Formats: sequence, C-alpha cells, structure tokens
Amino acid sequence: MSSLTVYHQSTPDIPNKVLTHLEDIAATLAEQGVRFERWQASTPIQPGASEQEVIGAYQQSIDKLMAEQGCIHADVIREADAGLLDEHTCAEDQLRFFAAGRGLFSLHIEDYIYTVLCEKGDLIGVPAGTRHWVDMGADPRFVAIRVFNRPEGRTANFTGDKIAEAFPRLDD
Repeated sequence: MSSLTVYHQSTPDIPNKVLTHLEDIAATLAEQGVRFERWQASTPIQPGASEQEVIGAYQQSIDKLMAEQGCIHADVIREADAGLLDEHTCAEDQLRFFAAGRGLFSLHIEDYIYTVLCEKGDLIGVPAGTRHWVDMGADPRFVAIRVFNRPEGRTANFTGDKIAEAFPRLDD
C-alpha cells in the first residue's frame, strides 16, 4: 500500500504524520509542489514485458503527462542506482511511474522529510531542484517509466549532506 510519512529533520525516528489514503497523500504532497497520482494500465502487463509493451499499456496517461510537462522522452528502467541513496537534486523534474514493484522517495523540503512509498500504479513528480534520495531496496524488483526532456537533466547533483543515513530505508 502506498504511504506518506512526514518527519521533522531533527527527529528521524518519530514521524509527525503517516498517511495511507491516496487523496490525503496527493493533497499533502501537492502543498509542497509534488505530484502524486494513481494510473491504471489499459492492458495487462506480463512478466518480462518489453519496454514497448510497458509503455504501450500506459500510453494514454504517458501522452497526457508528456503534453502537460512538455516532455519528449519516455523510457523504462528495471535497475536501481545505489548512488541515489544519497541526497541529491536534479536539474529537471523527476517524473516516475511504477508499473511494477515499489520504491521509496524521500524528499527534503525545508525542515521536513517526506518519505513516499510508491507502489505499482503510482506516479510521483518531484520538481527540479528538490533535495531527495531514492531507495529501491536491497533486492530491487521494479519496473518504472521515466518521462523527461534531456538525459542530462536527470543527472544527480549530490548535496554532500548525509541526512539520508538517518532516516528509515525501504527495507527497514
């Protein structure tokens, strides 16, 4: 089940708020400029589906998102980058849709950490410049669609802050 846990940065072991209802998660994140919504596939996706099959199952939603955001590329990823466990920013909005599996996005906004557990069907849109880290777990099993303009806009610019080490990981 998707969830949002909000912490003050000074108390990583005591959440201020835990939300599990889609509408509550989306509304709370929207207040911070973060997009969160749930999509449905137009056709079932089989294990081992190709990139084209995965994108095709969500083509209408992807086309709408790309038009809204002015994006020109979509691809499918199945492997986690361990380097993304450290706090970083990106020059371009990070739009990720989980077609399968799950991942934990932690967003450092002002004095708070918003940890968003994304599961199959979830779309998260993290605005450019937002400090964040991403955890796909010790044994990643996911399929995600990325929507973007420039590959270099997705490059992680690490902040050097070790705050991510203090907060719970996906497998904790």
